[in-house]
Amino acid sequence: MLKLDLIQTVAFAGAVLFLGYGLRRWIRPLDRFNIPAPVIGGLLVSLVTLVFHHYQINPVQFDTTLRDPLMIAFFTTIGFAASLSLLKVGGPQVLLFFLIATVMVVLQNVLGLLLALPFGLHPLLGVICGSVSQTGGPATALAFGPVFEQAGVQSAATAAVAAAIFGIISGGLLGGPVGTFLIEKNKLKRRRSREQEIAVPEKAEEVVEELLTREKKGRPSDEEQSSFVLLKSVVIILLAMWVGSWVSQWFSSLGITLPAYIGAMFVAALIRNVDDLTGWLALDQKVIDDLGHVALNLFLVIALMTLKLWELAGLFLPMLIILLAQVGMVALASLVVFKLMGKDYDAAVMSAGYCGFGLGTTANAMANMKAIVERYGPAPRAFLVVPMVGAFFIDFTNALIITLFLNFFK
Repeated sequence: MLKLDLIQTVAFAGAVLFLGYGLRRWIRPLDRFNIPAPVIGGLLVSLVTLVFHHYQINPVQFDTTLRDPLMIAFFTTIGFAASLSLLKVGGPQVLLFFLIATVMVVLQNVLGLLLALPFGLHPLLGVICGSVSQTGGPATALAFGPVFEQAGVQSAATAAVAAAIFGIISGGLLGGPVGTFLIEKNKLKRRRSREQEIAVPEKAEEVVEELLTREKKGRPSDEEQSSFVLLKSVVIILLAMWVGSWVSQWFSSLGITLPAYIGAMFVAALIRNVDDLTGWLALDQKVIDDLGHVALNLFLVIALMTLKLWELAGLFLPMLIILLAQVGMVALASLVVFKLMGKDYDAAVMSAGYCGFGLGTTANAMANMKAIVERYGPAPRAFLVVPMVGAFFIDFTNALIITLFLNFFK
C-alpha cells in the first residue's frame, strides 16, 4: 500500500482538483449543473477507491492532517463576511430575504427530522438531509459530518455529501422552471436587447463586490500593496483561528457540541464588525474571500478522496424520500419568496435564485438567475439581494441553527 505524507497528500489533492476543473470543462452537464470542481475530482478518487474496496484492495493511504485546518480557515473567512454594516447597506430587501432563508433553514431541518423517524433512523440524519446538505452544500456537509458521526449518526459525512450533490442537481433543474412559471403566469415579461440583458446583472454583481472591498487606508506603496494585504489577511485569519480555538474549547467545557470552526467564525465576525466601525485593520474582504476559496477547494478534495461510499448501501431509499420532500418544500418556499419580495419581475428572478442556493450553492442561484434574465431581461435588484444572502450571510446562521439541532438531538 502506498502511504502519502502530509505534503504528498495536499499535492495529490491539488492535481485532483485541476482534474476536476478539466472534467467540468469537457463534460457539459457537469458545468450546466454547477458541480464544483473539487467535488468532481474528489468523488472520482472515492469511486476508484470503492472499486478497489469491492476487491478488498487498499491501494493508498492519505495523511489528512491539514484537512481540518483548511476547513476551519474557510469558515473563518465566512465569519469575516458577516458584516452588519454590509447587511444594512443592502437595504430592507436583503434583510427580508435573509430572514426568509433563515426560517427555511429551520423548516428544512424539521422536515428532515419528521421524515427520518418513521424509518427508524437517527433523527439527526434528517438534519443532514436538511439544511446541512441543502442550504449548506458540500462544504457544510463535510464540515459537520465528523461531528454528526460523534453524535451517533453512522456514515454521516458520506450521507451528507451524497445529499449535497442531489441538492445541487435538483436546484439547477428546479430554478429555471420556477422562475419561468412565475413570470409567465403573472405576465411579468420585461424583454430587453441582449446587451442590456447581460450588462445590468454584471453591474449589480460589481456593486456587491465593491461593497465587500474596504477602502485602502494607510497601505504601503502600490508595488508592495498586494503582498502586504495578502500577508496581513493570512495573519489575521490565523489569529482568528487561534483565538477561536479557545472559544470552541470554552463551549466544549460547557458540554455544548460544536464543529471545530464555530469559535473561529465568531471571532472573525467580531473582528470584521469592529473594523467596520473603527477602520483600524482596513480589512480587504476580497483578498480574504480569495484565501477562503483556496482553503475550501483543497479541503473539499482531501475530504472527498477519503469518503467510504460503500457505507451508503442501506440508506438509499429513506434518503431519497427525504430529499425529494426537501425539493418539494423549496419549490413551495420559492412561491413565498415571490410574494414577500414584491410579486414583481425581480421577485420572480429571486425565486429562481432561491431554488439554487436553498438546494445547493450560490453558484447554482446565479446560474438560475442568469438563465432567466437572458430570456426576459435584466433584474438588477435580484442580482444584488440573492448573492449577498446566499454567499455571505446564510452560511453563518445556518451553522448556528445546525448546531442547535445537533445539541438538542444528540
